[in-house]
Amino acid sequence: PLVPYLLGQKHPSGTRLTDFQKCVRTNDIDEVGDNRHLTYFEMLGNWSLGDYFKEESIKMSFEFLTKELGIPVEKLSVTVFEGDEDCPKDEFSAKCWKDAGILDGHIYYYGKDDNWWIAGETGPCGPDTEMFYDTGKPACSENCQPSCDCGKYVEIWNNVFMEYFKDENGYSKLKQQNVDTGLGLERMTMLLQGKETPFDTELFKPVMDKLSELQKVDIIESRRIVAEHLRSSMMIIADGGRPSNLDRGYVLRRLIRRMIRQMNKLQIDLNELSTLIDINVDNLKEMYPELEQNRETIKQ
Repeated sequence: PLVPYLLGQKHPSGTRLTDFQKCVRTNDIDEVGDNRHLTYFEMLGNWSLGDYFKEESIKMSFEFLTKELGIPVEKLSVTVFEGDEDCPKDEFSAKCWKDAGILDGHIYYYGKDDNWWIAGETGPCGPDTEMFYDTGKPACSENCQPSCDCGKYVEIWNNVFMEYFKDENGYSKLKQQNVDTGLGLERMTMLLQGKETPFDTELFKPVMDKLSELQKVDIIESRRIVAEHLRSSMMIIADGGRPSNLDRGYVLRRLIRRMIRQMNKLQIDLNELSTLIDINVDNLKEMYPELEQNRETIKQ
């Protein structure tokens, strides 16, 4: 929805925006069940539409993480774009992080797979810089760093610097420089509470406890997948989504199907779904009143 404004159209709320939004993301659905991946999450963001750019964005992010949230600077590492034949190495962002206060040895350079963002095949795009929290877990190797998947480092925030436009001919400069950032509420909640996973926070604990009580086989990954996919499915249904074999409806069908499969692995009677839905609604209705309003629809 914001692409026209990234391309230069004037936004009615001005050039600096903040938002929070419900998101469903299934491109790493097979990772759900580990210590951090979710398909449904709240994304907190701030946007600059031709206003502030890299230096101000990085300064604000550093201040928010260290002063507002009180995260020790030694717990933070950042990644920046290493450059390629299309676009140069983002040494300016690295310098901004050093000036802000990120410690030496805590800045890493990665390629497009890790530090580049585009909305689709073509459109506004650019390098990004990602912030990682060190959980304190032992390093998996001498070369353990944010790109590892061992769980020591958890990505918490991503600042995208959209200064390019990609079309079938390659990359060109946008007429304005934009910033789009995204911070996951559930991950940040987990880290600030000193929990191992989002499933240990109050967002999931009541339903996780009930699953432990109902299960006949103890498989923690399965419990997490059931809890996560149930919440995701409930959010989609409350917002008007319905299962189908096409497009977005298929995303919901897939989530329900995976949840049922894991319930079967836990040997939980599927009739217990009604109880699990009630637990979720009662737990989350203050934050999401639409769940209470759609309780029976969700069950059906």
